[in-house]
Amino acid sequence: MDLIEKAARKLKQSSRQSLVERAAGKLGGVSSAEQKADVAENPVARAAPAVAPEPAAAAQTAVSPKKTSRRVELDLKSLKERGFLTPDTDPTMTAEEFRIVKRSLLLNAFAKGDAAIKNGNLILVTSAQPNEGKTYCSINLAMSVASEQDLTVLLVDADFSKPEVLNTLGVTGGKGLVDVISETGVDLSDCLIRTNIPNLSILPAGRQHNLTPELLASERMGEIVEEIATRYRDRVIIFDSPPSLASSAASVLALHVGQCLFVVEAEKTTDNDLKEALSLISGCEHVNLLLNKTRFSGSNSKFGSYYGYGYQ
Repeated sequence: MDLIEKAARKLKQSSRQSLVERAAGKLGGVSSAEQKADVAENPVARAAPAVAPEPAAAAQTAVSPKKTSRRVELDLKSLKERGFLTPDTDPTMTAEEFRIVKRSLLLNAFAKGDAAIKNGNLILVTSAQPNEGKTYCSINLAMSVASEQDLTVLLVDADFSKPEVLNTLGVTGGKGLVDVISETGVDLSDCLIRTNIPNLSILPAGRQHNLTPELLASERMGEIVEEIATRYRDRVIIFDSPPSLASSAASVLALHVGQCLFVVEAEKTTDNDLKEALSLISGCEHVNLLLNKTRFSGSNSKFGSYYGYGYQ
C-alpha cells in the first residue's frame, strides 16, 4: 500500500509540473515563480523593459559631402604691370575707357520693360581674326564690372581650341564648360574658380572635345545658359569666345547670349573680314564694336586729362 501511495504521489507531481511548464510556455517560456526569483537575484537587470535596437540605416543619417569651388590668388601686381585693370588700379585712360564700355553693356543687361533684352547679362566677346585683343578686352571688361558695388561677374574661358584666359591670369585649368555639357555627373558649381577679387569668378573651358560646336548647340547647353542667366540676377557672364572667322563655336555661342562685344583691331581688320565675321554672329541682335589698339584722339582735348593721364 505504501508503494502504491508513493507512486500516486509522484504521478500527481509530474502532472502538475507539466501543467506549469505548459502555462509558462504560453507566457513566454518563464514561469511567474522563476521571474520572481530572477528579480530577487538581479533587480537591476529587470528594472527597465528591454528596447529593441534601431536598424543601422535609421541610426545613421547619410550626409552628402559639401560641394565647394576652388579658390585661387591672382597675381594682381603682375597683371597691373602687363596693362590689365585691377581693383587698386590708379585712374588711367584704359580704366576710363572700359568704364564707358561696360556702362553701355550694363544698361542693356538690366534694362526693364520694353527695353529688356533676353539673356542681356550674357555677353560674348569675340573678334574676326586671332590676336586682335579679344582676351585682353574680356579680362579688362570683367575686372571693370567686378569693381561694381552691386554686381558679380563670371568670366568664361570659351575659346576651347586655344584657351587663353587662365594662362593670362596665371591659373591652372581643370574641369570646365565642356565637361559640364558633355558629362551629366559634372555640376557647374564644381568647376567654378573663385578669386581674391571678391566679385570675380572664372569658369575654365574644360577638356578638348572634337564635337565642341555640336555640344554648344545642344539642349544641355541651352539649359546651362538658362541656369547661369537667371540663377543670379546680379551676375554678368562674359564669354571669351574664339575668333568668329577661325572657329564655328563663336556663331553657336552667339545664339545663347544677349549681347556681343566685337573687338576690331585698328588699321588691321579689313572691311571684308568685319562684314563676314558680323554675319556669322548674326544670331545675337545686340552687337557693339570696340576699336582696339588705336592711338587716334577724336578731339583737340586730351581725353582723361582731368586725371592727368590724357594724351593726343
